[in-house]
Amino acid sequence: MDNHLVVAVGAAFGILAIILGAFGAHALKKILSAEKLASFEVGVRYQIYSALFLLVLGYNANLELSAIRWAFYLVSIGTILFSFSIYLLSLSEYLKKNFKFLGPITPLGGLLMIIGWSCLLYAAL
Repeated sequence: MDNHLVVAVGAAFGILAIILGAFGAHALKKILSAEKLASFEVGVRYQIYSALFLLVLGYNANLELSAIRWAFYLVSIGTILFSFSIYLLSLSEYLKKNFKFLGPITPLGGLLMIIGWSCLLYAAL
């Protein structure tokens, strides 16, 4: 695995989080309830945390270590599951789609992110 890939995924997460955050603050503010907007913002916040995590990992970590590679995979997949399920659940009423099946996906994504951070801790120790 190449450090450039980790940095690229982190940068892509960051770019998308900023776009979605601005979209939420402006366009979605008018069409979502305060509760749904707050949930959407949680997805954005955790996505930006993951972006920063991956940037630090890509610029500083030794990707030869399997724990570091696992950290990358788990945080990346976890972020997609966590944040994107929240985005869809928040927009379900507006889109008139039933995304309730994604409910269990959100905590699974969070768990993967926790395990990914734990892999980084393991590698550090």
